[in-house]
Amino acid sequence: MSKLSYLLISSIIIGVDRLLKHWATTFLTPSSPQPLLGQAIRLTRVHNTGGAFGIFPGNRTLFLAISFTAALLITFMLSTARYHSRLINTGLSLVLAGAIGNLIDRLSTGYVLDFFEIRGLTVFNLADACISIGIALIIFYTLVGGKKNRSAR
Repeated sequence: MSKLSYLLISSIIIGVDRLLKHWATTFLTPSSPQPLLGQAIRLTRVHNTGGAFGIFPGNRTLFLAISFTAALLITFMLSTARYHSRLINTGLSLVLAGAIGNLIDRLSTGYVLDFFEIRGLTVFNLADACISIGIALIIFYTLVGGKKNRSAR
């Protein structure tokens, strides 16, 4: 796949994230859970002013800076095509989409809109899921996908 393909993947995911968040804003009432798969998976609208899992609430400037920096760095990494692995490029494109999706929220509303709830765990959105899956792919590639023997000097 070309380097532009990975940026296109990110763009499509950002679009879907925006559509889902618009739907959630329109049809879900804050803190009023609606069953999706029984009570195990629910739709619960939450305004998250913190980071992942609600850590450090109210630190908008910090998370704006982190999201913006991550988006710039990953865009540079993808556009320079330094990596020839589909796995790491897919991981980077997912993290990029998630960072930009949540950055848009923070800039436009001051919080990130979360609405998928897995009972007993957390409330999240598509952007959050993309960041988590993307990081998992990058870690997996780093542990088993690299061809370089890093222990030999």
